[in-house]
Amino acid sequence: MDLLKRLFIFGCLMLACFLIQTTNLYASTGIKDMRVGNQTDGARIVFDMNKNVNYRVFLLNNPRRVVVDLSDSDIGQLLTKTKNQVVDKIRVGKMTDNDKRVVLEISRPAVVKKAFILPPQSGQNWRLVIDLRIVAPREFDAKVGNKDVVTNNTKFAPREDEKQSSYAYEEKSAAKISSGHKHIVVLDPGHGGKDPGAIGAYAKTYEKNITLAMGKELKQILQQKGYEVYLTRDRDIFIPLRQRIKIAQKYKAELFMSIHADSAQNRNATGLSVYTLSDTASDKEAAALAERENKADIIGGIDLGGNSKEVNDILISLSQTDTRNKSSKYATYLVQEMSKGVKLVKNTHRFAGFAVLKAPDVPSVLLEMGYLSNRTEEANLKTPYYRKKLAEAAARAIDRYFKDPEIASY
Repeated sequence: MDLLKRLFIFGCLMLACFLIQTTNLYASTGIKDMRVGNQTDGARIVFDMNKNVNYRVFLLNNPRRVVVDLSDSDIGQLLTKTKNQVVDKIRVGKMTDNDKRVVLEISRPAVVKKAFILPPQSGQNWRLVIDLRIVAPREFDAKVGNKDVVTNNTKFAPREDEKQSSYAYEEKSAAKISSGHKHIVVLDPGHGGKDPGAIGAYAKTYEKNITLAMGKELKQILQQKGYEVYLTRDRDIFIPLRQRIKIAQKYKAELFMSIHADSAQNRNATGLSVYTLSDTASDKEAAALAERENKADIIGGIDLGGNSKEVNDILISLSQTDTRNKSSKYATYLVQEMSKGVKLVKNTHRFAGFAVLKAPDVPSVLLEMGYLSNRTEEANLKTPYYRKKLAEAAARAIDRYFKDPEIASY
């Protein structure tokens, strides 16, 4: 009897061991940790896991991202605050109940040099290693989407005929709030028509042409993200300053950005700057710039000073505190994103009484992309690549603005 009892207990133990092993065999892969480190030509990303995993890695644009999809995985607390010379931000999303997505926003264009699995050794877990190589923007663009998917299981790779939009299960863009409403952005390419704006000191480049090209570039990027975008002008025509404000109000803009390029007597002056409305200019240069820009209405036969002082004072005071605060918040994000790729002036966020920023109910910012009076910056602003870099930074700032909890709550 004792022998039968012992055999029964032994059998139960063996069955329990089998069940545990079977459960572990089919359990989701546990992603325990993640590390990001610099390499000579880029970065290395390492996922620590309790078992092997099927993965795919691919690139997305606007903003630049490296996307890592992991099949049948559970993701614990990842080291998402790590930043290095390539990786700027990390976030985790869910594709299905079992498959997970890790998105790495990158500050520089980079492609997947290689990806591979390392089995346990020397006391370490399973590891997924992804090496990124810094490349020129053109090479990055050529490998976006399904063009260069890296995977260890072709069944987990997307079909060749899938479009980039098939990755819609990635976390929702900031372009839409939960109700499905698209955020509305109005872009204002400065000057136009009879008003050329600043004229380049070397190649005689017209500011009005640079601002229109930038406006169209940024509009396209924002529309791809899902925003509803309008331009105050889409061709070479003159529009009075006050009419630009009315256009923003007509479309019920949630954000208004006026786009300009600066000029200075000092040909060595360089750098990008961002302005928001203030009764008092932050310095003499800001005051002089506002005075020059505000005279654009006189060119069209409309004197901005036609209102009484009392009316103008009321207009300024009607720029409610929360509207100014929102403007300042976007300006802060814009400066932060621009600082990643272009030269900025000292004290980049400045204040002046630009007429075009005086809508009392629309958060408004004026961007000075650089100095046409400087040979290098004039040449840069004439190139589509440089303008696209500025537009992508502005779009990232707009995303951050609408994701901000204080803004999203309105």
